[in-house]
Amino acid sequence: MAGHFRVLSAQLLASASVIVLLGVSQAHAGAFGLREQSAAGQGASFAGAAAGAAGLGSMFWNPSAITMVPGIQFEQTFSLILPNAKLTPGVGSSPNYLNGAFGGRPNSGDVAQDALLPAGYGTYQLNDRFWLGIQANTPFGLTTKPESTWAGRAYGDTTKVVSFGVTPTVGYKVNDWLSLGGGVNIMYFKAKYMSAVPAVAPVANWGVAGLEGDSMGVGITLGATITPVQGTTIGIGYRSMVQQDLQGDFRAPGNLVIPFKATAHLPEQVTLGLRQVIGERFTALAGAEWTNWSRVRYPRVYNESTGGLLAQSPFLPLGYRDGWFFSVGGEYAITPQWAVRAGLAYEVSPIDTDVRTLRLSDNDRIWASVGASYRWNEKISFDVGYSHIFPADTTIAIQQGNPSYRPQFAAAGLNNLVGKVDAHVDIISVALRYRWDDPSKPAGVMAVKAKY
Repeated sequence: MAGHFRVLSAQLLASASVIVLLGVSQAHAGAFGLREQSAAGQGASFAGAAAGAAGLGSMFWNPSAITMVPGIQFEQTFSLILPNAKLTPGVGSSPNYLNGAFGGRPNSGDVAQDALLPAGYGTYQLNDRFWLGIQANTPFGLTTKPESTWAGRAYGDTTKVVSFGVTPTVGYKVNDWLSLGGGVNIMYFKAKYMSAVPAVAPVANWGVAGLEGDSMGVGITLGATITPVQGTTIGIGYRSMVQQDLQGDFRAPGNLVIPFKATAHLPEQVTLGLRQVIGERFTALAGAEWTNWSRVRYPRVYNESTGGLLAQSPFLPLGYRDGWFFSVGGEYAITPQWAVRAGLAYEVSPIDTDVRTLRLSDNDRIWASVGASYRWNEKISFDVGYSHIFPADTTIAIQQGNPSYRPQFAAAGLNNLVGKVDAHVDIISVALRYRWDDPSKPAGVMAVKAKY
């Protein structure tokens, strides 16, 4: 078994490398969070994810779900994220957003960036009580960039958040109805926050200024799984706040480089999941999730050389409220090999019009998802999931009162930016799961045989 564990570790490290190389796109879990951590979960809009409905990926939301996975298993997930978001300025905008001044275009073009997001999981059952696991994920991410010939670049050129976390996990099966789990989340975080500098020149020739820095942070994840009666599973998981002490450079035209530091508190999250078996083939799923985005607030940016606030960018305007996500779904076993699932979710965005910007035009939205699983044999199975996201009608109003507003842009006729955002998102997820040990020889008396 030690050899199997070394193979699993190598697979997870490979998954980690893929995450770093591929990067991420516009966030899809409220603000700049990412929810695309499981293909099985994707197919049901993540209903019941904390109660084991997301396969091995349930570890992300609830580490105790590892005790539902027998033997030695590995899962690799890839999610193709296809967002689209375009801002068209309208009434209330400054004149140069409406008349195509500086040789610019009339709208932002597609601000969102497509991307491929991987996630990997490994589990190792020691005996009928203890499990070990490891996961590699990208819990936060964002990449937005308007067309280079649009004057709105003054309020947001390149915005990029990249994270990568490795979480060693342990699970303990207390008895037949209660399991506990926990892990240590070791996270790398990098942020880039650039804006164009208005000038009397074609928009595409404007210089850019902004921050770029990175850091490492550590948090914890905890969870419990309860089976009060046969066929009912309740899971609850907690992911703690992770403090990231960013360090890097502020760069501006004219080769100006100023070292900076800033502290960002990435939010904690609580997820509740339910799985209820109804009959021999159908399982009902439900979930609720709270994310404490209101703790992020307005991170102060300091000039590392002087110790004072960085005059060019004294804070990051992230005055968010808390986010909520509610989901329902179901799973139907067509045959012992085939299962299908579907789900609907409603997400309450942490971002409203008072703080919304071109960088992140997030809003309340509906998720509609379908998916399927196929068990090739006792060792190999596949998952696929698809979601379409329907955002609510979205307005951006960068004007007096919005923390991103810059009155100094009035001289260039670019201070007020008001308009409608046309947006939608498609997500396709696929996963491969492999069991390394012999399924005919359970690792522990209490091991629960996987349904699919």
